[in-house]
Amino acid sequence: MMLQEDGDVAGVLRHTAVSHIGLQVPDVKGAAEFYSRVLGLVVHEELAGGVLRMGWGLGHHVLDLRPGERALAHYAFEVRDTDGLASIRKRLQESGIGVEDGDASFVDSAMGDVEIISTRDPDGNTVQFHSAVWRQGEAAGSTKARPVKYQHITIGSADVPAMAQFFTDVIGFRITDQLVDGKFAWLRSDRDHHSLAVVDVGRAGNIDHYSYDLAEWEDFKAWCDRLTDLEVPVSWGPGRHGPGNNLFVFFEDPAGNHVELSAEMEKFHDDRAEYVARQWTPQPSTVNLWGGQLPTWRHIGEAAQ
Repeated sequence: MMLQEDGDVAGVLRHTAVSHIGLQVPDVKGAAEFYSRVLGLVVHEELAGGVLRMGWGLGHHVLDLRPGERALAHYAFEVRDTDGLASIRKRLQESGIGVEDGDASFVDSAMGDVEIISTRDPDGNTVQFHSAVWRQGEAAGSTKARPVKYQHITIGSADVPAMAQFFTDVIGFRITDQLVDGKFAWLRSDRDHHSLAVVDVGRAGNIDHYSYDLAEWEDFKAWCDRLTDLEVPVSWGPGRHGPGNNLFVFFEDPAGNHVELSAEMEKFHDDRAEYVARQWTPQPSTVNLWGGQLPTWRHIGEAAQ
């Protein structure tokens, strides 16, 4: 079942990227220690309710850790498109979707006034959009010791078409790739192949995985060795995805969230050329060109039979 991009909204966002993510975890301090030791994140501030806000020391944060049973608390996108945030707000309101102003206290004052809006996706997850923020903490250290940036999120859903339609017809993303059965879609909002993906896991309201970007192949090799040195088990990979053509390796945080390290993500410049979303066969070799192995939590096509 091919997913459709209806109307003129799909693809209007070209300078919008993932910004930060909120995870609810049973042991906030244990998770914070893990993210510090493995990914080089540091605590920016401690918030009310036992929430720890983490980043790379300068500018905008990357991760909120909230106490509770494992869950996705929120995910967010930074909108640098001219009038992009106002247009998103307008389309949400015209579609009858609730939208409210969010808390912009996370913003460094060096950026001046920052606007943030909050809504819910079709699965009920909180998703935020905000204007440009100061991101100087990214790419500020050795890429062999810490990632370049937070790169994309993949949402687990029970209704991929509804999620894809929301992000294309209302928000302004574009479908880059999809499985022909409609159970996996990769969407972009800037030059990267995807800043968001949605996969059918049979239930709503959860995160499948989220990803950090590495600079190049040499860093990717170094990180595979680094995970071994840190005694962090690899749960999937190393491999190369078909959609996106990016290198990947997966591991878990202490709460069981699937974390990906990615490199060599495919880039798109289709503001200068016409592009039609590709359709991939739902089989393991699609999501892993290097042998077709699947992780234990993922079922694609023939692997689910």
